[in-house]
Amino acid sequence: MKAIILNDKNSMENIQHTIENDLTFRLKSICFDEHYTPSSSTRRTTNFANLAIGANRQENLRNAINMMNHRFNTLASWDNPNNNRYSLELEIVSVDLDIDASATTFPLIEILKTHIIDHKTGKHIEGIAGNNFSSYVRDYDFSIQLLEHNKGKDLFSIPKSFGELHGNLFKSFVQSERYKEHFMKPPVMCLSVSENRTYHRTGNQHPILGFEYESDKSSLTVQYFKKMGLQVRYFMPTNSVAPFAFYFFGDLLADYTNLELISTISTMDTFQKIYRPEIYNANSIAGACYKPSLNNQDHSITKIIYNREERTQLGIEQGKFAEKHFITPYKSALEQWSANFTL
Repeated sequence: MKAIILNDKNSMENIQHTIENDLTFRLKSICFDEHYTPSSSTRRTTNFANLAIGANRQENLRNAINMMNHRFNTLASWDNPNNNRYSLELEIVSVDLDIDASATTFPLIEILKTHIIDHKTGKHIEGIAGNNFSSYVRDYDFSIQLLEHNKGKDLFSIPKSFGELHGNLFKSFVQSERYKEHFMKPPVMCLSVSENRTYHRTGNQHPILGFEYESDKSSLTVQYFKKMGLQVRYFMPTNSVAPFAFYFFGDLLADYTNLELISTISTMDTFQKIYRPEIYNANSIAGACYKPSLNNQDHSITKIIYNREERTQLGIEQGKFAEKHFITPYKSALEQWSANFTL
């Protein structure tokens, strides 16, 4: 695994000064298409990177993009008689964090930004940032810190201040001028529901997001994203078989247009059918009371296959990478910055 490695020659005082002041984020982007090749600093467990590895990479990418476009047109059915009015362009945005005055950086976050092409009008419409969410620090929190904390213990518990550094780094980025220069609206993350929770359908139905569900209780993921400043609602869109977890700032239903919401649904519905077919490509639809299971055998698989066990192993490797190159060498400076962080 290669990435931009921090320069050991820089003094801790220099690093401390930089972290204690306003953080500087550097953004770069690449198009997600059938020619996409992951960069050296991209997490290999990321949905888009995982598809772009191996002998069938170009076929995987082409099939995934076709699935997204078909799903988009199915949801955006008005004034779209041939089901081909729209297509999606996806931009992978990589966010690096400056560590010191010499501009040495660490790969902090990767997110997807959607762009909608209206072939009837010729317009290019900006979609939603977020969708998939990638973070080395999150790998460290879940694959290293959480496991180490519970090693040899009979009862599971969460470490003190778990997720606070990651949450503050994320909030700092979203509030930064750099974010506002590149994105019109706050991000929305669309993730799988938890197989450890039960979801109950409510009477609320949105024309795009579909039926709303509520969880019986909070999950560790919900708590983690709450520290990032994000709240959650669960919706099952039309022609989906299970609800999705939508993490957002503000008002999910009022702040985004129908096409913006469809861009997120079509993108993440495709990824989840590939990576969670037991839930999102099941042969039966979630009922009024729904408990997802990765052991569900009654499901279909796409032509795009991935190695779930490999993704788990890579999560641990990526957590160790963050620990070695970011968490451990700059622990005191990061903890001090996080403790003093305010919006």
